[in-house]
Amino acid sequence: RKLDEYNAARQHAASVYSAGLQDHPNVTVPKHAEKTNHVFHQYTLKITGKDRNALQTFLSEKDIPAMIYYPVSLHQQKAYIDERYGDGDFPHTELIQQQVISLPMHSELSAEQQDYIIESILDFLNK
Repeated sequence: RKLDEYNAARQHAASVYSAGLQDHPNVTVPKHAEKTNHVFHQYTLKITGKDRNALQTFLSEKDIPAMIYYPVSLHQQKAYIDERYGDGDFPHTELIQQQVISLPMHSELSAEQQDYIIESILDFLNK
């Protein structure tokens, strides 16, 4: 019954994150394709020129649960190791796995929580 409401809340949260972070030179926010209404299960940033792992630690110390959901590329995971592929065979994938971080995303994020998260990220990046 509340699916549309929850989806709208996630879309709003994503737009708040994007507005607050899109102009920073070390951040790439998700693209919002025209004529779509994507519902964000995850809101993932790409961090360049700064230490993504240090950012995650910094946010954790501020009780912000930013996550690295896919820290190992598929071709490097034990279950998928194939002699045809090795380290360096997928350089873009291996680079991105070192840059992405996902922010808290759910339908109950308050404006105050998002302001705190955005300000914390900007504080780290501007040091």
